[in-house]
Amino acid sequence: MRLRELREDRDLTQQQIADILNCKQNTYQQYESEKRQLPLSALKALCLFYKVSADYILDLPKNLEYPER
Repeated sequence: MRLRELREDRDLTQQQIADILNCKQNTYQQYESEKRQLPLSALKALCLFYKVSADYILDLPKNLEYPER
């Protein structure tokens, strides 16, 4: 995941992001280090905060296909 990269590019601390997600700093640190799974609600909040897609945060390939609706 690109959580650390996004946070550092904006000169933010883990505590500042933890405050946005309403969690403890060490919980966020575990998300960043992939020791704990990032909840979907946190993923959505981070996408909106950073103005990026979930694909970007999850570091998924750009050429994925999406189902037709």
